[in-house]
Amino acid sequence: MVMSLDDTKRMAIASKLADMKLVQELLISNEERFLSATNDSEIRERFQDMLQDDRKNMGVLETVIVQYGVKSEPNTTAQKMIQEARKLGESSELSLYEKVAQHELLKHKQAMTGLLIHKAAQVVGADIEAAITPLNTVNFENRAHQEQLKGVLEILGVRALTGKDAKQGIWARVQDAIAAFSGVAGSVVTRTDDEMNIQDVIRMDHNKANMLFAQIDNSDDPKKIQEYFGQLYKDLTVHAEAEEQVVYPAVRSFYGEANTQELYDEQGEMKSMLQSIRSMNPASSEFKAQVNRLKDAVMDHVRQEESTMFTAINNNCSDEQKERLATEFKAAKSKLQDKMAASMK
Repeated sequence: MVMSLDDTKRMAIASKLADMKLVQELLISNEERFLSATNDSEIRERFQDMLQDDRKNMGVLETVIVQYGVKSEPNTTAQKMIQEARKLGESSELSLYEKVAQHELLKHKQAMTGLLIHKAAQVVGADIEAAITPLNTVNFENRAHQEQLKGVLEILGVRALTGKDAKQGIWARVQDAIAAFSGVAGSVVTRTDDEMNIQDVIRMDHNKANMLFAQIDNSDDPKKIQEYFGQLYKDLTVHAEAEEQVVYPAVRSFYGEANTQELYDEQGEMKSMLQSIRSMNPASSEFKAQVNRLKDAVMDHVRQEESTMFTAINNNCSDEQKERLATEFKAAKSKLQDKMAASMK
């Protein structure tokens, strides 16, 4: 039986992630325009900080989409909405106040979409929760940006109506708002994409695979087992090939020829096991037994990578080199995911 992931719930989440990326592109272009549209130093500083955050958040979103492993196009309605919002933002019909007000609504939409994805992931599967964990950073920062934008709107609006400055500055407005939901910050993953190194990204893959193994083991529904294995098959295949393209050639010189070859050999065995299980009936008693054999092999491989290989990377690579490897690894995974998706059509 050919395994494939055909789960409408997972595809719906993938579409929402694609929507978020589309909105993120517009947020960045808006903030770039706002910087050139005002001479107020305090407002410019807020927009500059938001722009820096949003560029990082674009990287976080791209990481989440790759880690999620299911890709989709943005919703048609979302595409139309973004087109109209972009036209209004670029036109001379709206004042800066009106454009910032529209921007604040986009921030609200982005925050709510991120929270919706987070809640949906809790219902659909633990592996999805593991994949989208970095999205918490984006969700929280969008909430904080909303409050900053309300402060900016107060200043712009009062000036437009009275010609004078509002009595409360932006930072006072922001501090009041953040104090109201400061408890949220404690539960948020605050790591940003430009700080994520190759060990972080590989470890995220390992955690997601472990979640999928657990979901297979805990299910007695052949349809769900097939769904989970379909995702596991794609994740492990892409992960292995991306490591062989990017990571193993980079570590061979200092990790050693024998150690590196062992990693290649282990992944060769893993790919063979994946192909064998892929042809089996998920309702058969032998299916889970073979998945457990695969899990043992994968976890042995994981332990080697996360102990000796990670230590060798730490001892021989700078932070910049580790971050560059992460970027190259994610890019390789994205291309491989696209290639696999096209082959399954």
